[in-house]
Amino acid sequence: MTDQFDRAAQLEQEHRDRALAAHRNRPIEEPDEDTYGVRYCLDCSHIIPKQRVELVPTAVRCVPCQNKKERTHG
Repeated sequence: MTDQFDRAAQLEQEHRDRALAAHRNRPIEEPDEDTYGVRYCLDCSHIIPKQRVELVPTAVRCVPCQNKKERTHG
């Protein structure tokens, strides 16, 4: 059972590290009409397309990263 908790803690830390890295890699600029509300993928830091955000308002990953996450984590 301890191994499961250790693995869960490790995965949580990896997720946190990726999120922090993605946040640090965002361009620092004043929001304008074109960039205000832009979302960045938690995993790859690329911009999540506006169409995806409109279809899935809670999206935090681009489609390729979300597909990869679903394949590896069920």
